[in-house]
Amino acid sequence: MSRIVLKAILGFVMRVLYRPKVEGMERIPATGPVILAGNHVTFIDSLFLGLVVKRPVYFIGKDEYVTGKGLKGWLMAWFFTSTGMIPVDRDGGHGGVAALMTGRRVLEKGKVFGIYPEGTRSPDGRLYRGRTGIARLTLMTGAPVVPFAMIGTDKVQPGGKGRPHIAPVTVRFGEPLDFSRYDGMDRDRYVLRAVTDEVMSDVMELSGQEYVDIYATKARAA
Repeated sequence: MSRIVLKAILGFVMRVLYRPKVEGMERIPATGPVILAGNHVTFIDSLFLGLVVKRPVYFIGKDEYVTGKGLKGWLMAWFFTSTGMIPVDRDGGHGGVAALMTGRRVLEKGKVFGIYPEGTRSPDGRLYRGRTGIARLTLMTGAPVVPFAMIGTDKVQPGGKGRPHIAPVTVRFGEPLDFSRYDGMDRDRYVLRAVTDEVMSDVMELSGQEYVDIYATKARAA
């Protein structure tokens, strides 16, 4: 119920202010498990994704968003969980495995799982090398991958922080990708890289971003 109420209120406000343009919505399967994989340029990408997609979208978020104390902590926890975020301790030694297994459970229930293969927000607006968790998920579950691109959200919230600005936003979805030809090969690192690179290639075409063949975390550290 809280998810429905929040989406109705927040959705109305965001539609009035930003009038997001959506392209290729019909490419998202109406039923069954599906992975939405796209670029990540700012914090509010997930809000726009959840707003425009008709089906509920679930995604991984830092558990620190829901562990705050007092009224502020409660409000933050309510907000993030109501938008579809599933908290996971990604900073621990098994953070990557926990995130992967969480996504798998979501998909095995026939739901929609959103993921940013870059693993973190782009430090400079370019598209960075994808991590192979996306490949493991699709090969383990058989769920199709629908690539998407967030365009303009970096103008809404430059640098991923601060008060949002008014700017046009487009969410563009590509054709579903089926990787059933690699069934049973979810432990082959060459297959995992090939699948991931194919997804990122489609995201690049949809977004028009310059591609950089290194991980975003490495670029950020540098």
